[in-house]
Amino acid sequence: MPRRPGTVLFMVCAAIFMLMLDATVVTAALADIRTRFDASIDGLQWVVDAYSIPLAGLLLTFATLGDRFGRKRVFLAGMAVFTGASLALTLVGGIVQLDVQRAVQSVGAAMLFATALPLLSAAFSEPAARAKAIGVYGAPKYAAGVVPSSRRKAAMKALAVR
Repeated sequence: MPRRPGTVLFMVCAAIFMLMLDATVVTAALADIRTRFDASIDGLQWVVDAYSIPLAGLLLTFATLGDRFGRKRVFLAGMAVFTGASLALTLVGGIVQLDVQRAVQSVGAAMLFATALPLLSAAFSEPAARAKAIGVYGAPKYAAGVVPSSRRKAAMKALAVR
């Protein structure tokens, strides 16, 4: 059991909030993305799908790798991949680059999602504490989805370098 289960809970919740926000924030910015990159409807669809498809397809793979090589390792590697791809997204110059970086970002997201609950279960071994931690874990997942679209759009514009 980790010495600081509260730290584990905070890190997992922060990561999950960012993943869920990232999954939804792009929909608010699709019109701006279309204008900025002169993207077709197909290109815009891939902006969403490039994140969703690898995320869903890799969850079980990364859960297995977490069991085999250590959940903390996979979680931290996922954090590095997700953060690196997020930074790279600020430098994209076209719709294809955007789609590729969103796909890379979703690989990191899959690593984080796949190991989040197992990390919480290991950090909180007492059933009552585990139940509370899992309840807290659920809050950022839903909070990210209710961030007003104007705030999401402002966040996307703030992250745009070009």
